[in-house]
Amino acid sequence: MLQLLIDGGSMMVPLLLCSIFTIAVLIDRGLAFYRHSKTDTRSLRAKLLDLIEEDRVDEAAALCANTPGPVSAVLLAGLQSYAKHRSLASRVESLLAIMEKAMSDYTQHAMNAVEKRFAVLTTVGSAAPLFGMTGTVTGMIASFGALSAAGVEASGVAAGIAEALITTAAGLLIALAAVIPYNIFVAMSNRIELEIDEASSELLDLIATRAGVRQ
Repeated sequence: MLQLLIDGGSMMVPLLLCSIFTIAVLIDRGLAFYRHSKTDTRSLRAKLLDLIEEDRVDEAAALCANTPGPVSAVLLAGLQSYAKHRSLASRVESLLAIMEKAMSDYTQHAMNAVEKRFAVLTTVGSAAPLFGMTGTVTGMIASFGALSAAGVEASGVAAGIAEALITTAAGLLIALAAVIPYNIFVAMSNRIELEIDEASSELLDLIATRAGVRQ
């Protein structure tokens, strides 16, 4: 491995940095999505709706506060807004609009946290092949320089070609290691956003129903 880094020339340094950044982001986001997968959001939503039905809003808020994850955080924002503006219960449309805005605003914050460092993967996916192509060019320049030198040996040409091939392969492999997980993470974040939308709609529907019954 060390010999490949040496044979790859100077372009292997930024490629090595790209690989380090990619591995760090994959570990960080992988653990974050794993932790989210361990949270039973369906059970949370069911318990939350039961507590709201029983008018135990404080307990529902505490349940959300003690449950990690973006879904519970957005629901907590909605419940806090509901508790703060319960005096508007007679004007249900105003109450629902305030709650919806609170949850919508916090959804952006929550999704930013979910998609944190995604930009690193897209940058590496774009930059790594370019670094590899640059190494290809510098390697071929070295090869032609060796060819034009007086009394050249085949080893000089081979070294330049090796540099070109190694950097190209490294750039493509690093790009694949960034782009494929990025697409997987995007799909996971889209599912989380869908869960947030569904949970928010359930909460708003329940509040609207309860307000209608009271009227």
